[in-house]
Amino acid sequence: MMLLDTDAVIEILKKKRYEAGKISIITLIEFLRGLEVERRKKAKELLEESFDVLNIDNQVIETYCNIYRNLKEEGVPIPDADILIAATAISNNMTLKTRDKHFRVLEKFGLKLAQP
Repeated sequence: MMLLDTDAVIEILKKKRYEAGKISIITLIEFLRGLEVERRKKAKELLEESFDVLNIDNQVIETYCNIYRNLKEEGVPIPDADILIAATAISNNMTLKTRDKHFRVLEKFGLKLAQP
């Protein structure tokens, strides 16, 4: 199963075509924060009907913490939201569909990326 990053969800919606996959709660938040207040409720319902939303569980937290610590030691800055999305994919043994190239750094932690 595929975990869809925020950019992949936006692309799907722009092209008005459905694609099977799941999204992280972080992707849901990233998508909704850019919308006007009056559009958020409907958009949230649409996304929740279209995709299973994966929450942050203990395994995701542990995976996130390990990745964060390693990246900090290496001096590699990656946004926390993206580390959480990657940790969700890794913890659920899913492939991440994204166009963000900085996710490639996370492959060494077990992140599988879909080929564009």
